[in-house]
Amino acid sequence: MEGVQIAALGVMAAFYLAYFSKMLLQRRKGLQTDQIGKGNKPKTLLMIEILMKIATFAVVPVEIASIVWETHLWNLALCRTGTAVAAVGVAVFMIAMWTMRDNWRAGIPEKDKTELVTAGIYRFSRNPAFLGFDLMYIGLLLAFFNWVHLAFALFAVVMLHLQILQEERFLAAAFGEAYRSYQKRVGRYFIL
Repeated sequence: MEGVQIAALGVMAAFYLAYFSKMLLQRRKGLQTDQIGKGNKPKTLLMIEILMKIATFAVVPVEIASIVWETHLWNLALCRTGTAVAAVGVAVFMIAMWTMRDNWRAGIPEKDKTELVTAGIYRFSRNPAFLGFDLMYIGLLLAFFNWVHLAFALFAVVMLHLQILQEERFLAAAFGEAYRSYQKRVGRYFIL
């Protein structure tokens, strides 16, 4: 196995270790982090959350297979660049989770009271955690491209975007003018 393949697997491991460690740490504090597909939510939201969860879990074995079974690194520079993009995505994701602290949830919380976070990395992106996911998916796809990988990565990116749209509705309802003002200042993915 080439060094770039090992690095890509390390990037994935760091991402999922951070994700599940955060959930475990919050669970120890009595917080239910995983709100995806749970509760008495509208049918459309429930369906989007469930499909998003399926997409984000289904892409993992495809990414691993794409990395491991890539026996002829078709373009080493592209593999390195893609792995670097994925690593940036992991860093963005980790910074987003750290900035959110105990306000971070996966999915829309029905009953949990959280605060609107607009500081730190959230000054540049309203959805840096989702941006981190997307950068990881796109980076690994760029590095270890195949058509199956493309289909799964696209499905995950689209479902994450649909989840963002649902969360924006929730945040506008929960935080009113404070969130709408934030929306005007900061882009969905980037400040632009």
